[in-house]
Amino acid sequence: MRTSVVIPALNESGVIERAILRAQAAGAHEVIVVDGGSDDDTADLARRSNAQLLVGSKGRGKQMNLGASKASGEILLFLHADTWLSEDNIKQIGSAMSDGEYLGGGFHQQLESSRWIYRLIEMGNAARVRYQRLVYGDQGMFVRRSAFERFGGFLEIPLMEDFEFSQRAFCDSAPLLLDGPIHVDVRRWETLGVLRTTIKNWRIAYAWRRGVAAEELYERYYN
Repeated sequence: MRTSVVIPALNESGVIERAILRAQAAGAHEVIVVDGGSDDDTADLARRSNAQLLVGSKGRGKQMNLGASKASGEILLFLHADTWLSEDNIKQIGSAMSDGEYLGGGFHQQLESSRWIYRLIEMGNAARVRYQRLVYGDQGMFVRRSAFERFGGFLEIPLMEDFEFSQRAFCDSAPLLLDGPIHVDVRRWETLGVLRTTIKNWRIAYAWRRGVAAEELYERYYN
């Protein structure tokens, strides 16, 4: 069972090579980087790392849909540029998805810091998959290509595309939570502060459930 890795990227020259090379080392059938108009060396580094490079409009939903449309694997694994795979992650997907029971899922995370608070975040994110059936992009969301196409892919909205897709795809079929781990850079938590970042994320998710538009949430998140 072939797994295509799709990485949406925008100005990720500091981390893109690692994401690509680790995916290749893990046994990905192909690695597709979809650049959203970077003005740094992201695209050149992707080419040099022997990834398939596509250029599209900015926005993870749009970028991931474009990558999926060009992928040839039976399984699609959507990977953030600041995350990277362990060497047996692809094998884990193949074993878990071989019997056709599951549509997809994500991985246990390893947030790359020794601080104890990150262990709590890891546990909380794993619990979210188990009990709320929500897989976020930094957990390495994977899904059968046939199911991805049946659900119409990601909504091309500026934020919450992973949350929204999980709501549709896993409402009747619980997602897998594989051992992983998938490794996650902690730069976004460290920039704003761990507690402030976590509360901010909770507020965004709560607002989405209450029907606040993705465009407004994007402004709140980035500004």
